[in-house]
Amino acid sequence: MDFTVLAKGIALAGCAIGAGLAVIAGIGPGIGEGNCAARACEVIGRNPECKSDVTSSMILGIALSETTGIYGFVTGLLLIFVAPGMFMNFLG
Repeated sequence: MDFTVLAKGIALAGCAIGAGLAVIAGIGPGIGEGNCAARACEVIGRNPECKSDVTSSMILGIALSETTGIYGFVTGLLLIFVAPGMFMNFLG
């Protein structure tokens, strides 16, 4: 019995599931960035004099939190386009 077809199917399914989970990682930064912008607007509304300080800190925080979403997106792309070819070459 030839199990290479089954092994290839399992490898492709694992890549697809992993890519889906990696792309779901983009939800967290979206929620976090929304909360950050909302809190910054509240602070600026209460104390307009500190607008420049709050804005610079908000932009830095949003940029740092966006990297996790980008890492998830890149991981998903790699699992969709690169990993299946590597697995198929490895399995024969």
